Amino acid sequence: MGADAVLVERYLEHVRVEKRLAQRTVELYALDLQRLSDNAVQAGVGLLAVQNTHIRRWVAQMHGAGRSGRGIALILSGWRGFYVWLGRQGLVTSNPVLDVRAPKSPKPLPKALGVDDAVQLASYQDGEADPWLEARDAAMVELLYGCGLRVGELVGLDAVASTAARGWIDLQAGEAHVLGKGSKRRSVPVGSKALQALQHWLDVRGEVATALAQPALFTGRHGTRLTAQAIWQRLRQRSLRAGLATPVHPHMLRHSFASHVLQSSSDLRAVQELLGHASISTTQVYTRLDFQHLAKAYDAAHPRAHRKS
Repeated sequence: MGADAVLVERYLEHVRVEKRLAQRTVELYALDLQRLSDNAVQAGVGLLAVQNTHIRRWVAQMHGAGRSGRGIALILSGWRGFYVWLGRQGLVTSNPVLDVRAPKSPKPLPKALGVDDAVQLASYQDGEADPWLEARDAAMVELLYGCGLRVGELVGLDAVASTAARGWIDLQAGEAHVLGKGSKRRSVPVGSKALQALQHWLDVRGEVATALAQPALFTGRHGTRLTAQAIWQRLRQRSLRAGLATPVHPHMLRHSFASHVLQSSSDLRAVQELLGHASISTTQVYTRLDFQHLAKAYDAAHPRAHRKS
């Protein structure tokens, strides 16, 4: 066993015994340090002679090979810890990984449904379901997609406006009043389809006495306010029964709302207000979704989009 391999084994024993890291974590450290050793061999240097320039070159190679910024950051963390330990052993005078940072990964685009899929889900009626539950779930979908509400804002809605209510629906004005992030209140217009679904739910809600006795707009049969987790589960099940290829979660409907409004209006500031974003930069991600939609339309329709074979 070479000198470098001995150092790696000693370090892994250190994190296993003294730091008491989980076995899986130790295994990942071993893989990362094997990568470091292989790179050092290719560069013709020992682990104790690795310099900052070597680390930066290897980071660039990993990035060029397609490894994500997050994956590179985890590898650098393992390497950094190794050289910290070597320094404490008096084997190196400086840490070559100390000021090296992984490339930033692009933020993933939020997942949004196409207009047809969103309408298919919103229009879906389950004739075999409990009519009480069907009315409730249909109203929830309409509010999530029609108003762009966060699931927490939907959960907080009460059936009747009051000083204690976190949120409520004004049927006459066609507005949803919600308490968003940072305890900021905002009002969002409610479309006719959502108002119809909500009115139907309110008409049947009182058929279950326990629900009628609670202030929450959306409850279970036992009268307790629905949780965000329960809404996630109900929406997932409903989207699959509606024939959508991908299970839908509440935030996907919020993304769909924002994307579809932006596609139709191009009014970024209005979408910011509707979503309750504190910064316009948060809303700008939907311009990327909008461009993605336009790019697909171009590829499908424009006669010059593809070269003729």
